[in-house]
Amino acid sequence: MPITDWPEAERPREKLLKQGAAALSDAELLAIFLRTGLPGISAVDLARQLLSAFGSLRALLQAEQVEFCLHAGLGPAKYAQLQAVMEMGRRHLFEDLKRGTALTSPGAVRHYLRSRMAHLPHEVFACLFLDNQHRVITFEELFRGTLDSASVYPREVVKRALACNAAALILTHNHPSGVAEPSQADQMLTRRLKEALALVDIRVLDHLVVGDGEPVSFAERGLL
Repeated sequence: MPITDWPEAERPREKLLKQGAAALSDAELLAIFLRTGLPGISAVDLARQLLSAFGSLRALLQAEQVEFCLHAGLGPAKYAQLQAVMEMGRRHLFEDLKRGTALTSPGAVRHYLRSRMAHLPHEVFACLFLDNQHRVITFEELFRGTLDSASVYPREVVKRALACNAAALILTHNHPSGVAEPSQADQMLTRRLKEALALVDIRVLDHLVVGDGEPVSFAERGLL
């Protein structure tokens, strides 16, 4: 039965408009994104099949283009549309972050960093540069690959901080394994960066490690 023949209260689009997006299941949200199903399959049923095939909504959203486009009902146009939607979400979160300050909006910082880094298949080291009132100047990814004390160069971090006229910053990197527990190498790297930045009077406010769950804060752990 096509969705248009369903009771109005059960149609994903109408349900969203009346109850809000949070009231919808993963399959219903995905069905709205898909817009149409396949012959003999409604958009909701197709969404359920796709979620089953990928294993979760997160896995579908993080899929590479080749894997994404292998599934019926998906293709390059849908992939491009999905990437655009996700990027708009990230930019919305960044605008929210810029309206506050890093110190008074720790939840916004964590939410933004998770949206930017939790899905990445490779390690990324980045900085959130702040002014002297701890307002956000910009966010920059500085290094990619396998990160350790030898592959993240303090002089480059100092150089970018000075170029941004930053008075403070928040360090961050992700663990593709999903386990956000800081390693000994992470702690050693943080000490080196903190010492290098202190020479030019730039404070390191925190170092957040991003994994599957809540990012781990060095400041909260007493590791700074």
